[in-house]
Amino acid sequence: MRRALKQRVGRRHLIALETELLAELRAVKQRVPHLAGGLVATVDGLLIAHDTHGTEPSGLAAMTAAALSLAQRLADTTGQGEFRESLVRGEHGYVATYAAGGSCVLTLLAHPDVNVGRLHLEARRCAKGIAGLLNETLLPGT
Repeated sequence: MRRALKQRVGRRHLIALETELLAELRAVKQRVPHLAGGLVATVDGLLIAHDTHGTEPSGLAAMTAAALSLAQRLADTTGQGEFRESLVRGEHGYVATYAAGGSCVLTLLAHPDVNVGRLHLEARRCAKGIAGLLNETLLPGT
């Protein structure tokens, strides 16, 4: 995806896109108390932008793609339709993944005391914003 973006929109626009995506990640982090960080990746696991600390972002992007594939298959097999989001609750917090358009995902890491309702509300808005940024970059003028 990164190579396709680079070929399609050029290096300058790709840098601008990454800056805007980082701004989105930081904004959702400010709006959701106890959010530890996040990333934007392609559905095949290529990292586009990240604001993670203490977690290796490329590996997380790859694992997100693997989990996404399973979640998509589960949703399809059970007749629930197209993938929208997934939430994993661990002993030390949450990993939440949201569809951001058809080709990217937003993954957020949260501490165990996060307000999950607030996380979902703000993350869905953020994912929609990210999808819009990607569409503007790939389809300027639409």
